[in-house]
Amino acid sequence: MVTGTADDALDHGKSCLIITGAPGAGKSTVSVLVARALARSALLNGDGLNGLIVSGRVWALGKPADEAARQVRLCNENVCALATNFADSGFTPVIDWIIPDREQLDFYLTALSPRRVLVVVLAPSIDEARLRNTTRDPAEQFVFDGYEALMSSMHDGFGDAGWWFDTTDLTPEETAQQIVARAPTLAARGL
Repeated sequence: MVTGTADDALDHGKSCLIITGAPGAGKSTVSVLVARALARSALLNGDGLNGLIVSGRVWALGKPADEAARQVRLCNENVCALATNFADSGFTPVIDWIIPDREQLDFYLTALSPRRVLVVVLAPSIDEARLRNTTRDPAEQFVFDGYEALMSSMHDGFGDAGWWFDTTDLTPEETAQQIVARAPTLAARGL
């Protein structure tokens, strides 16, 4: 359990917190812990929202590519709409979703404006992310072999924006504690 008091800049809907990273980085586990540590929060999982499509769903890297891209845009729009509604009602939205490039990050920054946006990129080593992905419950595993390309796209696109947080040697609880304590200061850099 994450303990401690959240900084007022992170809690009570004063910021929208995005937790992103490669598959296996720990986004889903850490996002739940962070959301629970805040006094008023809402957890917005992009995969969960995309899963609301019951018939005709195409995953982000699926085919046909144009339909996959359309559904990613739809998911982004829905995540941002929910996040703004929660933030405007005094809840901190904690967004758990892969943001692969600057174009998508800019979409979030624009859609969530004028609210303060904090971006935490969970960045364990690629080997650690792969290991974490393969050791989780098979139903939770994400079949993915594009770690190098994804991280390169994120690094090239984000530059020094947000907080690139190396969590290779941290537990989910330690990671969440640091996010609650340090995100208000570190996660708004360069945004």
